[in-house]
Order: sequence, then structure tokens, then C-alpha cells
Amino acid sequence: MNKFLKVWSVLTILAMTFVVFGGALVTKTGSADGCGNSWPLCNGQLVHLTDVTPEKLIEVAHRMTTGLGSIFVVVLAICAWIKIKDRRETKPLAIISVVFLILQAFMGAAAVIWGQNPYIMALHFGISIICYSSIVLLALLIFEVDHKFDARNLVMGTKLRLNLYFLTIYTYLAVYTGALVRHEKASLAVPVWPFENGSFIWPENVQDYVQYFHRIAAGILVIWILYVTWLVFRDYRHYRVLTYGMVLAIILVAVQAVTGILSVYTSVNLYVALFHSLIITILFALFCYLCMLGARSKKNRLRIR
Repeated sequence: MNKFLKVWSVLTILAMTFVVFGGALVTKTGSADGCGNSWPLCNGQLVHLTDVTPEKLIEVAHRMTTGLGSIFVVVLAICAWIKIKDRRETKPLAIISVVFLILQAFMGAAAVIWGQNPYIMALHFGISIICYSSIVLLALLIFEVDHKFDARNLVMGTKLRLNLYFLTIYTYLAVYTGALVRHEKASLAVPVWPFENGSFIWPENVQDYVQYFHRIAAGILVIWILYVTWLVFRDYRHYRVLTYGMVLAIILVAVQAVTGILSVYTSVNLYVALFHSLIITILFALFCYLCMLGARSKKNRLRIR
């Protein structure tokens, strides 16, 4: 059963990675209306080889991968609930994964049937990364990563814990601003990074404001991650799970920044943009894991004493 759970959790992560990729691909290629306002069928019917278009193909493929990914998530949640129910995080994570999976599917269907509001649709990606992160955390519990890194003996001070909690919340908000850039079609609102012609140009429309706001949010995120990394290496360098985690966070946020800049200079190259979405999803999942370790800290302190 343990071997099955490990294999299934990996397959579930891969399946949901395709779902996240697919959602980003639908938005970035303008394929959201590929099947009209019909759901789950395409224009009220099954797709025939004679009427396939790139937009329709992308939308249908995304719906199929979402359906397949949903099966993987539900099975993983049920099996984890049964097999590793002794871990206190298992049941909440299983519930979160299924609930946010349903919300994600509902928002996707609602967008097709009733139209898309960019500020609401930006939440669609945010919901998907919460579902994705809960699955990653379940997988880490199944693989007992905390045992391998001796995380059960990890004790964090209040300062570090609060920074991790609020940094994770802020990362989610930064993700929302990035999704809003995409849904507001503001990716090239300011076509030069960091400013236009090397000087600041005052925003003239909503797209300009959204783009600048996202750049500021991203800059603050980089600074905050560097600060938390400094805290970890100053006071907690004996905990490998923290030092490795924050080094990985710096690598991820650096790649995220580079892909964000390249998105502007390549006029939103599809592959760069998709990689940009994937990296921030992994970064958010990493911070969720560190928050989970932080939530255990008080219990660890009492047990060690």
C-alpha cells in the first residue's frame, strides 16, 4: 500500500502539473472560448475531426486533463486519509485538495458558460495552486520527507514562523497580481523592463497600473525571501530542511524573475510564460511546506523538553 501511495502521489503531481500548464496555456493562447459557452461538451457536441481548430483542441485537451487529474486527486485523498490518518495534517490536506479541486473546476466551467471577469478569473489560478500545494504536501507526508531531514525535531522561533506565514500569504497575493496581468491582457502594457526607455512613465490605463503593481509586488517578494534566508542562516543553519528550503526558494524566485523579464523581452513567448507559471506554483508549494513545519514547532518544543 505504501508503495502504491508513493507511486500514485507522484502520478497525481504530474497530472496536476499538466492541469496547471493547461490552464495557463488556455489563457495565454486565447483558447478559453474555443468551445464557445458550452460545457462540458464543445459547442454542445463532441468534437469531430472535421471541425478541429487549435483553440478548440487546447480547450478540449485541458478539460480532459482536468478530468483525469480530478480522478487522481480524489483517489490520493481517500487513500491518504485511510493509510496515513495518524499524521495530523493528512485529513485537512485531503479535504483542501478535493474542495479546491471542485472550486477550480466550477470556476472554469462558470467562465465558459457565463463569461470571464479578469479579476475573478485571476482567482482561478490561485485556487489551482492551493490544490496543487496540498497534493505536494500529501506526497511529502507519504514519502516521510520530514523524517529524512529530521524535521520532527525542528523548533522555530516566533519571528521566523510569522515571517514564513506572512511571506506565504504575500506570495499568494503576488501570484494573484501575476494572474491579473495575464487576464487583463497587460503583459506588454509596459513593453520594456523595468521601465519604458529607462525612465518611469506614469500609468495611463488599467493595464499599465496592473503591470506596474505586479512588478512592485514581485520586487518586494524577492527582498522578503532574501531577508528570511538571512534569518535562517543566522539562527537555524543546523536545520537542513530550512537551509535547503530557503536556498531552493532563492533559486526559484531568481528563475521566476528572469522568466518574467524574458516574457517582456520576448513579447510573451509561450514556453517562457508557461515556465513562469510553473515556477511560482512550485515556490508557493515550498512555502506551504515550511509553514506546515512551523505549525509543528510548538509541539516539537514541548516534546523535546
